Amino acid sequence: MPDLLIELLSEEIPARMQARAAEDLKALVTGALVDAGLTYEGATAFATPRRLTLAVAGLTARSPDMVEERKGPRVGAPEKALEGFVKGAGLGSIAEARVVSDPKKGDYYVAELKKPGRSAEAIVSEAMPEIIRGFPWPKSMRWGTGSLRWVRPLHSIVATLGPETEEPAVLDFEVGGIRSGNLTRGHRFLAPEPFAVRRLDDYVAGLERAKVVLDPARRRDIILHDARDLAFAQGLELVEDEGLLAEVAGLVEWPVVLMGSFEARFLDIPAEVIRATIRANQKCFVLRDPRTGGLANRFILVSNMAAADGGATIVAGNERVIRARLTDAKFFWEQDLSRPLDSLAPKLDAITFHDKLGTQGDRVRRIATLAEELAPLVGADPAKARRAAELAKADLVSGMVGEFPELQGVMGRYYATRQGEDPSVATAIEEHYKPQGPSDRVPTDPVSIAVALADKLDMLVGFWAIDEKPTGSKDPFALRRAALGVIRIVLENELRIEVTREVPKAALLHIGRPRSADWARGILARGSPGWIQKQFLRSDPGERGSPEMHAAIEDLRGRVLALPFNLLAFFADRLKVQLREQGARHDLVDAVFALGQEAGSAGGATGTQEPQDDLLLIVRRVEALGKFLDTEDGKTLLAGYRRAVNIIGIEEKKDGRAYDGPVDPARLVDPAEQALAAAIDAAEPRAKAAVEAEDFAAAMTALASLRAPVDAFFEAVMVNAPDPASRENRLNLLARIRAAVHTVADFSRIQ
Repeated sequence: MPDLLIELLSEEIPARMQARAAEDLKALVTGALVDAGLTYEGATAFATPRRLTLAVAGLTARSPDMVEERKGPRVGAPEKALEGFVKGAGLGSIAEARVVSDPKKGDYYVAELKKPGRSAEAIVSEAMPEIIRGFPWPKSMRWGTGSLRWVRPLHSIVATLGPETEEPAVLDFEVGGIRSGNLTRGHRFLAPEPFAVRRLDDYVAGLERAKVVLDPARRRDIILHDARDLAFAQGLELVEDEGLLAEVAGLVEWPVVLMGSFEARFLDIPAEVIRATIRANQKCFVLRDPRTGGLANRFILVSNMAAADGGATIVAGNERVIRARLTDAKFFWEQDLSRPLDSLAPKLDAITFHDKLGTQGDRVRRIATLAEELAPLVGADPAKARRAAELAKADLVSGMVGEFPELQGVMGRYYATRQGEDPSVATAIEEHYKPQGPSDRVPTDPVSIAVALADKLDMLVGFWAIDEKPTGSKDPFALRRAALGVIRIVLENELRIEVTREVPKAALLHIGRPRSADWARGILARGSPGWIQKQFLRSDPGERGSPEMHAAIEDLRGRVLALPFNLLAFFADRLKVQLREQGARHDLVDAVFALGQEAGSAGGATGTQEPQDDLLLIVRRVEALGKFLDTEDGKTLLAGYRRAVNIIGIEEKKDGRAYDGPVDPARLVDPAEQALAAAIDAAEPRAKAAVEAEDFAAAMTALASLRAPVDAFFEAVMVNAPDPASRENRLNLLARIRAAVHTVADFSRIQ
């Protein structure tokens, strides 16, 4: 079976596009082969800064012959219809068609169209031009006078096909004036002469001789191994960086690892600044001195050249640029240190956060008030939480963060420490942005937790209030990340916070901005979240503040009242994602969350149950429910519950009424229904007491006692008895099963 080799050689492909482009080439070519009826054993794609390569092994030599039936007109149809069918099917006459009889439609003609298979050479040669012209680059360009678009000017195309035992055929096609062949080139400077290739093995070996390492994974390994060795030889340690390693491997075809240095005086700058400067501007790695634990005044660079002078000129050039960059960084550092953070904070009023949510200054005031409210719930000092929140965004207007935005928070911590702020305050300034992803750590200091929760709740509530929710794959304000951050902070710190109870507090701070902080603090000091919600409906304009504030409240109050319940569903979705990654079932999360969903609506109505928004409690309940359903008792009880609920649902729909009334003991005549009623009487209060004590395992044990009585009831008792009173009593008894089970979770949500 032949092997296919494709190479597309161009000018430099941006490193960030290479991996995706290699996978796209693989998907497009193999997809076209399969669509044409070919099969293959395996396909591998590679990328270097200058080339995309695809090797397809074990390709079938030709596609199979196909026979297609085309239905024609009925026998006896008009002559014109028959002529059209004969012509369209490519027949010589209607006599070449087959007559098929159908009992309903009668006799009609069918033509058998035979499509002979095609060679793999013809299929690939036909497919490749279309694939190249339509290649899905994020950005592409035209060059010269041609119309072909590619990420950078395309220079040559290699296309060979053939078995290992024979000389492969060179496929012949043309795209944008470039004709395919079997010639490629090696390193741009070290081996620019063309050379012929046959198949993957000699192609890879030829590139190696021509100073090109084709496999990006091997380039990464070479860089990492040589960098570690070079650092070790100097008694230093490489500060490893997976993202930078992948990027650098995409910048070189022949990696040569070198070491440079900079003046020790720059080590007075924070290590994060040095690393950001060297990484962002020169794509270099920093080194750590194991004796001090701090950075060394050395760096690792990766060249694409094996220079005659051993790389001395390349190192000197990088040292010169890094020296200039670090000089700028040192200037910003010293300039920022000359001003306290307090003096920077007022500048936030000139920076718009969102045109409907005010400035960064407005946001800081909201976060400070909310952090102060949250502090007692997480064991933090309210004064420290407020102070940290007031300074949390100040470094956004510093010179250093202006130069390196990725250092926001980090620089604030340094500046706060230098000006003598409490360590918890300084730590919170850095950590309130965390976690920024699933692998990022969560804050553990109570002050950091308070400010981080306030920051994320303010984001969620603000954008929910102005109807800027995530839709589909679009989440421009990273609200999913904010919600997941809240969840991780609460769960990993084992916090007992009913998250959506804090939503009205956050919502209040958005009303009447920017002069609502004092008014909101007064409201918050006077009542519970439930009382606060009522103020939107009942307080008079004088209590609310200015007429402008009153208008803002009236405009937003409907959304604000619905926020806790709308956000609860959003948190449920994020929690399902989190628990699914940990191996939990998302339907169990639904079952627990559903217990309180009837408690609220867009109009702010209240029900008999409170929303389930204590995230830590939800997770513990989900874990206990999962363990219970894995047992035989759990599976059997679930089956009995479903049978009971199905019967109740059918009868309620038929009768147009709910069956949730009291059970009359006098009408329980069958021993099985008497035993079930007694079991429910015993199990329901035990389950409720266990839930209230947060002992969910005990609650499940209580419910498990219903298994045998439920089974016996359905075995012995006819629910729809002829006597209407007995029927109603038995349906009410089934409703008690549902109610008892719902003390733990809504089993109807369990798949």
